[in-house]
Amino acid sequence: MAGDRRFHGPSDLHTHSSVSDGTENPARLIRSAVEAGLGTVALTDHDSTAGWAEAGEAARDSGITLIPGMEFSTRLGYRSIHLLAYLFDPADGDLVAEMARIREARLVRAERIVRNLARDYALTWDDVVAQTSEGSTIGRPHIADALVARGHVPTRSEAFASILHPSRGYFLPHYAPEPETAVRLVVAAGGVPVIAHPATRGRGLVVSDEDVADLAKVGLAGLEIDHRENTVAGKETIARLAERHGLLLTGSSDYHGTGKPNRLGENTTSDEVVAAIIDRGSGSSPVYGSDG
Repeated sequence: MAGDRRFHGPSDLHTHSSVSDGTENPARLIRSAVEAGLGTVALTDHDSTAGWAEAGEAARDSGITLIPGMEFSTRLGYRSIHLLAYLFDPADGDLVAEMARIREARLVRAERIVRNLARDYALTWDDVVAQTSEGSTIGRPHIADALVARGHVPTRSEAFASILHPSRGYFLPHYAPEPETAVRLVVAAGGVPVIAHPATRGRGLVVSDEDVADLAKVGLAGLEIDHRENTVAGKETIARLAERHGLLLTGSSDYHGTGKPNRLGENTTSDEVVAAIIDRGSGSSPVYGSDG
């Protein structure tokens, strides 16, 4: 795809639909992206590609470019590290098996959390399922939405700040591969891996210089620098790491519909970086809209 510049900006490379923890179905998400004035958008649902077909069909009719992607859950020790993966082969056997393992772990974790919550709050598993759509990767955001629906808290954000806060004792970890394993899987499937929001508020950098160096050696392509949860100091460190290790820098909204205050296009990625991602991706192709 070298030299392919059929896409146009602004480009938002991190969004979620109702397939994971967003509130809009994939087609509605594409329409929202058009309404927000975007030219290119990536769909990056957690550990799932189930929304690609619907989003692709909507993109073809809309004039917008879709970058098929996913947000891959990984863990390094106690640190949760999210990996944005673009343009990989969704049928790659090793990647499909790992995604299935993660989703099953998320499901088991969610069921255990609900059982624990039910001891103290009027809440059932059916309440949680009612907050999902077909094919959704069920997770804590759906539990938060169920707590809202039951009237225990006013918003999803309040649920995470109160009942679902780790200090309340309901938090449970779930299986996720190490980042190096995930990067290798994505690259082997023809994809382009980028670490999501590596410098979120109050947590410092989730990856060290040594971590980034090791991941760059096995195919890490970039770091997400422009994200509302990255600190100012963190962004400075991210920029230095990217220069040191020859990595791309992306910017994105991490849009979840009404599930988060993040707005489409509040941070974007340069045309040059989008072109580089398209150039590197070989497992799948962008979907170009009819006016693209």
